[in-house]
Amino acid sequence: METLVEKAVAKALRDGGCEAICLYVSACAERMAPLFVGLRAGAPGREADLDFYAESVRDLWYADRPLADAAKRVRLLERFPELQPDEEGITDVADTYAFFAVLCLRYALLAHGSGNADDALSCGHAALTAMGMLDQNVAGASLLAEEQRLQSLSLNGDASVLWDASVTAGRERFRAVLGRLPR
Repeated sequence: METLVEKAVAKALRDGGCEAICLYVSACAERMAPLFVGLRAGAPGREADLDFYAESVRDLWYADRPLADAAKRVRLLERFPELQPDEEGITDVADTYAFFAVLCLRYALLAHGSGNADDALSCGHAALTAMGMLDQNVAGASLLAEEQRLQSLSLNGDASVLWDASVTAGRERFRAVLGRLPR
């Protein structure tokens, strides 16, 4: 599968080892987290999903060790409504970005558990796809370029700088999606 992830980032992930992969997917998931948490907050019956999602993103930041229960977390995540097939497909703005956030976390958990660069690339691709779509629907947005910049930044190994930049970017994305929701 051809991904949107830049070739230099893909090469660095393939050559960088498990810790580089874990840091990369942690940052991708952190940037996408506000889209799931913010768009699903207050939804009836989703409290446990919100807690599970937030805990999983938090635990991904332990980049120096793989998640022992990553496979179990993936199975739980795959039960989320966002990843369940639907005959009508996804047409709602909130559902679209919540889907991409869950998909990104799924691949992040897979990559973090296995150290597999292809899963990391799929995680980054999900984030880039979502930001490309958002750019197409928000006048003057440059979220795709920002995601590409942050994916490259994640390869420098400075987790504190990356975490801060990812939290800030995640908030900006959430605000952009909120601006697209019907009032």
